[in-house]
Amino acid sequence: MQATETLSQGLKREYQVVLPAGELAEKLDAQIASMKDKVQIKGFRPGKVPVGHLKRVYGKSIMGDVVQEAVNAAQQKILDDNKLRLAAAPKFNFPEDKGEMEKVLEASGDLTFSIAFEVLPTFEVGSFDDIEVERLVAEVSDGEIEDAIKRLVDRNRVYTAREEGAAAENGDKLTIDFVGKIGDEAFEGGAAQGVDLVLGSGSFIPGFEDQLIGAKAGEDRTVNVTFPEDYSAANLAGKDAVFDVKVTAVAAPGEQAVDDEFAKGFGFEGAEKLREAIAERLKGDHDKASREKLKRTLLDALDKRYAFDLPEELVSHEFDGIWNQLLAEQRSTGKSFEDAGTTEEAQRADYRRIAERRVRLGLVVAEVGESAGVKVTDDEVTRGIVDQARQFPGQEKLLWEYYQKNPQALAQIRAPIFEEKVIDHILGQAKVMDKTVSKEELFKPQDDE
Repeated sequence: MQATETLSQGLKREYQVVLPAGELAEKLDAQIASMKDKVQIKGFRPGKVPVGHLKRVYGKSIMGDVVQEAVNAAQQKILDDNKLRLAAAPKFNFPEDKGEMEKVLEASGDLTFSIAFEVLPTFEVGSFDDIEVERLVAEVSDGEIEDAIKRLVDRNRVYTAREEGAAAENGDKLTIDFVGKIGDEAFEGGAAQGVDLVLGSGSFIPGFEDQLIGAKAGEDRTVNVTFPEDYSAANLAGKDAVFDVKVTAVAAPGEQAVDDEFAKGFGFEGAEKLREAIAERLKGDHDKASREKLKRTLLDALDKRYAFDLPEELVSHEFDGIWNQLLAEQRSTGKSFEDAGTTEEAQRADYRRIAERRVRLGLVVAEVGESAGVKVTDDEVTRGIVDQARQFPGQEKLLWEYYQKNPQALAQIRAPIFEEKVIDHILGQAKVMDKTVSKEELFKPQDDE
């Protein structure tokens, strides 16, 4: 085999490869010889089939396999000899002339082809002891615990039908039928029957619930509202609407003491154990939010720290994924670039930067993990699958079989585990300083990438 580099530009490489006919013929003869004693052809005793006859019958078919193996071996030799790591699948360019390929399959002509690919960049990982990041910490307050208990009570509150002719009060649960119209036309998704609505819960469009206070069972009411400007359905956002509402039932909320009996309904020994469990769950929420903020801050620092060429194919693949997701969201909501106060060109530029950031950080995490010897154990992968299975009660066995039979799906379980372990490795070297903040600041949404 002869391999000549014809392009070396940034991360792009291209090689012209020549596989001599003699080498291919030797491989073909070896394959023919290995099958001589195994093949059975009518008219010949086992092991007595002439080699020439085998070549005439099976030659081209076997040569196809020989060529494929030789091409794969040539690619691997180029990568090994030049210590290159592929960023994406290589692209092969074979002769288009049928006569030339016919000679190759007959082992009478050399095979000349080219391989083009992008390689992964090389860069120094370095140490991380000069990185300083803040970890936001917020204590779980008694008020948060009480609010969580109140929400639990509200979700499980028992409502009792009010007396006939009683007017609905704030906090009552109404059962309603309604039809919504824009002008004189009913709009899609604007009608329903038998819907339960707790007045004051803020479940419906602003102003809707207020206009039902004082309503009685069996009463018809007309509710006038304006959809918010940022409403999810673009065809309704900012528009005035009229709802014809039929109140079919009015029920008053019952008193609910948070006592031991209430706690036992959720599997706890008593009210104190329920309170402890809620406090622990809230602490878990705080810890998760703190971790996400810390990780984002660290990734921002890493993004600024490293600068190297990015494989165009990886960036394009990442961009296509997030761009197609954006277009799908636009189709589902009916919103356009103009509705978002931007242009397609500007959005493309923003999403291109996001794609570059993701690829850059992905390569950094992979390189750090490899240099540090970070490994994901089978037990960790199994726990990851179990966590996924918990989200689909009753389908655990099917989910387990799915991951066992799909290496790509299994890799999607392994990848985030690997990433978190690398993040922990970096944080172990960086200077992490705790900063106590309010709950509001801890849970404040972060800007998009």
